[in-house]
Amino acid sequence: VSYHSELCSPLTSCQTTLDVGMYQCMAYNTVGAILSRRASLQFAYLDHFKVHTRSAVSVREGQGVVLLCGTPTSSGDLTYAWIFNEYPYFVQQDNRRFVSQQTGNLYIAKVEPSDVGNYTCVVMNSITKGKVQSSPTSLILRTDGVMGEYEPKIEVNFPDNVPAAKGSTVTLECFALGNPVPEITWRRANGVPFPSKVKMKYSNAVLEIPSFQQDDTGGYECVAENKMGKNTVSGRLAFYAKPQWVQTMKDTALAIEERLYWECRANGRPKPSYTWLKNGQQLLSEDRIHVEDGVLSVSALTLSDAGMYQCVAENKHGVIYFAAELMVLASPPDFTGNLLRALLKAKAGTTVTLECKPQAYPIASILWKKGNLVNVILKKSMITLSPDGTLRLANVSKSDAGSYTCFARNRFGMSSTTGRLLVTDPTRIIQGPVDTEIIVGESIVLPCQVASDPVLDVSFSWAFNGQLIAKGDGHFEFVGGVTGDLMIRNIQLYHAGKYICVVDTDVESLSAVAVLIVKGPPSPPDSVTVEEVTDSTAQLAWSPGRDNGSPITNYLIQTRTPFTVGWQRVNTVPEIIDGNTLTATVVDLNAWVEYDFRVLAKNSVGVGEPSPVSVKTRTEDAVPDAVPGDVGGGGGSRYELVITWEPVPEELQNGESFGYIIAFRAFGEASWTHVATSAPGASRYVYRNDSIAPFSPFHVKVGTYNSKGQGPFSPVVTIYSAETEPSEKPAGVRARSVSASEIEVNWQALSFIPERVLGYEVAYWEDDTKPETMGKVRVPWNQTSATVSGLAGNTQYFLTVSAFNTAGTSPFLPAINVTTKKPPPSQPPMNVGWNLMGSQLSVYWEPVVAMESESDVLGYQRQRHKEVITLTTVNATAELTLPEDDEEYIIFVQTLSEGGLGPASDPIRIHQLSKLGVHVFLLKYATQSISVTDSLWLDAIGVLWDSSGGCSPALNATLHC
Repeated sequence: VSYHSELCSPLTSCQTTLDVGMYQCMAYNTVGAILSRRASLQFAYLDHFKVHTRSAVSVREGQGVVLLCGTPTSSGDLTYAWIFNEYPYFVQQDNRRFVSQQTGNLYIAKVEPSDVGNYTCVVMNSITKGKVQSSPTSLILRTDGVMGEYEPKIEVNFPDNVPAAKGSTVTLECFALGNPVPEITWRRANGVPFPSKVKMKYSNAVLEIPSFQQDDTGGYECVAENKMGKNTVSGRLAFYAKPQWVQTMKDTALAIEERLYWECRANGRPKPSYTWLKNGQQLLSEDRIHVEDGVLSVSALTLSDAGMYQCVAENKHGVIYFAAELMVLASPPDFTGNLLRALLKAKAGTTVTLECKPQAYPIASILWKKGNLVNVILKKSMITLSPDGTLRLANVSKSDAGSYTCFARNRFGMSSTTGRLLVTDPTRIIQGPVDTEIIVGESIVLPCQVASDPVLDVSFSWAFNGQLIAKGDGHFEFVGGVTGDLMIRNIQLYHAGKYICVVDTDVESLSAVAVLIVKGPPSPPDSVTVEEVTDSTAQLAWSPGRDNGSPITNYLIQTRTPFTVGWQRVNTVPEIIDGNTLTATVVDLNAWVEYDFRVLAKNSVGVGEPSPVSVKTRTEDAVPDAVPGDVGGGGGSRYELVITWEPVPEELQNGESFGYIIAFRAFGEASWTHVATSAPGASRYVYRNDSIAPFSPFHVKVGTYNSKGQGPFSPVVTIYSAETEPSEKPAGVRARSVSASEIEVNWQALSFIPERVLGYEVAYWEDDTKPETMGKVRVPWNQTSATVSGLAGNTQYFLTVSAFNTAGTSPFLPAINVTTKKPPPSQPPMNVGWNLMGSQLSVYWEPVVAMESESDVLGYQRQRHKEVITLTTVNATAELTLPEDDEEYIIFVQTLSEGGLGPASDPIRIHQLSKLGVHVFLLKYATQSISVTDSLWLDAIGVLWDSSGGCSPALNATLHC
């Protein structure tokens, strides 16, 4: 470290100045040593101004003046300011006053009376933050006159050459004295405008260029001008950059006696110079070492050359270091990690490469042996030995099989490695997949079978359109065991493509390719548009979908309206739309109806999915062409003509403002009466006129209309006006109760009355004071009796009879009364039993006793179901003969009384096997005595049993036991 004693001051220590200088750190271990980058140590300080009284400065008004700061000794960046008269009033910089941060001086371009006063220079160290002030300098005006006008004189300028680092902020100062006050402007020598980043400060006295780049270099000019003239200064900004690496070396391991070549390169301005260090010491060219312009080469390396090396790039703006390790290796041959394969399989006819690559420093010499023969193998024309020791056997055959040994030797020792070569027969694909067409939804097996040498391991894999098929992948399944067959189940359209069977063995890889074409119904057509519409037609156009492997044969068109259920096939022109036609006209449409259209494509496989639905389209309106159906009428009240019809459905109304025109005329009249109704859903019209005779015939027809005009009329039909109710009432009415729930009524038919009689009505009720209990029964005109049913038992009813037609009923006869019979017994026959002898069935039950409020029991009724057969008896037993051909019988018993049939007993089911069961039982016990339990069982099934233990004579005669 060097220093000068004058650096010592009251603010600094001479001891600390001893530490100023450049420092580097060295790191080292057993491998070597490296130096860190350089570090500069400096101490910032700022001395006090010398204490003395400064002379006053006397100037004329209008004259320029420079007040010197006289900066004390210092180290570190400084900033300057000036106090006017007293703190804290600082001089404000403008176009007339400027404080240079380069010199620290205060410049006043043109003195004015207000400038008179005391000025103190203030200096601050940016690092230590220390601040000192000079003694004040007085500025006074001379009294001998005012300074006249004069041209600018530049007092503050910049050097001819200013170096600037990349990315730094460059500041140039320029200020002039003059009267009038000069105006400062800047320009580039090449005339190029300043970029937007350039800033002007203090009335253009300072030019600031942030983030300095290569483009900012060149000449800069400052021009000071007033009306008396101008003055110019110029200088150049030079770009400089610290070195930056563009090429470095890497840690390197070389064998002893090999040559080292390292090169490093760095950018910088000015261009860097290079030095090389080994373990922190500079290398110079000598003997085996050559150092030149960033290149280091060392020939015939020795173990002493190993260590840490550094490339140093330096210019006056900086220095950079890069380190790498050199290892010098020396060892005998070693095959660890590079042994020959113990068994190498190769296909006959191929080229086999046997690599001999031991780790050896220096490089070893190589010698090959097959079996016990050394280098005899090289005499064959198909075998070559490369300089690196690799042995190549071309077009190998079975004779080339055997043991091969590689020997490696250098001055440190020898080593060897051995491997065996096995030559196999080529593998062949004897059955591979073939191009196939298949229908969607079907399954297929793609074969892949090989013939191979038995010593080889064979594996199969499949690829579909370049992607490997994984096992268990959805539709795919590997089948065949030792073969490579691939099954594809439920094939879809996306399974179409290229399938490759790949066969891998120890020595080779084979493949077979097949293209699978999947045919399916066509994809949906697209872009269905309606191009032209009339009242009954619509012209459609569409674009085709994919044919999915089978050409489209024809198209189908379907429509849907708010009035249809689902989609309907429609008629078109042409009638059959072939697969090359993409337009068609739909015909036979209804007018003024909104339609949806869709198109389906068909090919040899089937009909595809429908296209997207078209935009809703309404056909044009038209005059109605449908007529109301089922025109008729009649009935109603007196003096009325009632006309009815079936309304025209909305989809057949053909337009807006739809309605009906009703036309009618009496028999014998020529002219029609027309009436219109605007209700589209109307189905009835009533014409009333007091002159209409009852039941008079009329001709009637009903037509339609809408906003487009009048449609057709229905065919003419004949109806009758309203009639009057019958004026006479039936005579000879009588009634009788036939059961607890029924009354039979009889009367005499009406004859020779002017009114029409459609039938007779019987009205009945329980209580005259409760008319809501009334019920009615009607019968046609040709009947003179009726049965009223559903009545309560043992109850009095009132009845009357009248005639009726469409106008109403005739006057009622005076009511007659009848009391219904008592209800039948509510208790069904109980304990119904039966005995079966062959086809003779005996049924018995307990008699039913009627209660006082019930009808007496007159007898019993048995019913046998399937074909219902009813038998009546007054006893509590009955004998039946069962038909031989029936398999099952259902029998139940009811009471019979004046009030009707009572409730039935529980049904008895008798199966044909009941007769067979007796035979089976008797055969089983033919040679055994019959126990009491068995006898009871036989009694239960209706078998007569002799208590002596054998068949009774009757049973023996019947069953032959």
